[in-house]
Amino acid sequence: MSNLIVGQSGGPTAVINSSLAGVFSAARKLGVEKIYGMKNGIKGFLRGDNIELSGIFDTDEKIELLKQTPASFLGSCRYKLPDPSEGDGVYGEIFSRLSEMDISCFLYIGGNDSMDTIKKLSEYGKSINSPIRFMGVPKTIDNDLAVTDHSPGFGSAAKFIATAVRELVCDCRIYDVEAVTIVEIMGRHAGWLTASASLAKSDDCEGADFIYLPEKPFDTDDFISKVEALSKKKGSVVVAVSEGIKLGDGRFVCELCSGEGSKDVFGHRMLSGAGKYLETIVKERIKGIKCRSIELSTLQRCASHIASRTDIDEAFMVGEESVRAALAGESGKVSYIKRVSDSPYRCEVGICSVQEIANIEKKVPLEWIGDACVKDEAVRYIRPLIQGELQLAMHDGLPRLLKL
Repeated sequence: MSNLIVGQSGGPTAVINSSLAGVFSAARKLGVEKIYGMKNGIKGFLRGDNIELSGIFDTDEKIELLKQTPASFLGSCRYKLPDPSEGDGVYGEIFSRLSEMDISCFLYIGGNDSMDTIKKLSEYGKSINSPIRFMGVPKTIDNDLAVTDHSPGFGSAAKFIATAVRELVCDCRIYDVEAVTIVEIMGRHAGWLTASASLAKSDDCEGADFIYLPEKPFDTDDFISKVEALSKKKGSVVVAVSEGIKLGDGRFVCELCSGEGSKDVFGHRMLSGAGKYLETIVKERIKGIKCRSIELSTLQRCASHIASRTDIDEAFMVGEESVRAALAGESGKVSYIKRVSDSPYRCEVGICSVQEIANIEKKVPLEWIGDACVKDEAVRYIRPLIQGELQLAMHDGLPRLLKL
């Protein structure tokens, strides 16, 4: 059987390496001769920076360590391929290298932009009658991929966020003073991560007082009014906001203090500062109140020490399924998760066309969003995804990692 190559792309998650483990394990089990990894995704592949994985994942213990290792084990990139209609160019180089390595299956673990890469490669391959199969393996903490019920990586990020908010709420209430804590959470256009802050509320914790998602326009005056009224009533107020919250005119709130900002290679605006801006206006407009903002930043995607066991297992499953589909002759496809039931929670893994996922963004349904809060439907959707913990392998008091 000819060879397989796998890469990781875009922002990592706490379980992206579990998908890599699933890819490697399935490929080895199904008799693939050589399993290669691209260092730094397609960008590294074009440099010829590829490694054979069999010598690295040579024991079951290392596969288990890979599952608990944060970030992208193989490294990542943000590399935008040109449209296949623009001619051979980089595609000629890619397919020439694949041919030299006797690659029959190309797998890419990533989010929306990575699925765009699979879409373009499969389209070009089809145009030249290439036998190489291209398969996507979904991941993103943003949970904004279409078709799949949820994206591997989201459950673990949601678990971290809900835990962090619970801990912050406990800390914020220790002083008998009026104070506001604003937690800025990732989410450009989709508020799934910020919605997960709602899970912090339970019998033993009141959770965040207000939750603002980018799906609904943000009203600064209404925000100040709500915060001021509640702070006088209960003292400490905790607010969760998406980094991508927007005003009614479409401007990002973060632009009000930092300008338009830079963009990545895919044209996505680099967002940061919504929490800091809201901290500033709270201090300006509510006299005498203490206010601080906290940006969770990359902690949301690399907290493997509190990863969801459900998330880890599902990430492994989609990696396996993509290999099985590719070896069965599928190309231009992506594995996805289908929820079968909520209680008890059960899911299945399937395969769909990359055309149904690439460049399509799934947002939180408006009917799940209330007035500065999210409704029970969102909580019921997210809660099963954070269940279970991985029994970490430890050394000298710290989790062990697998290093390339």
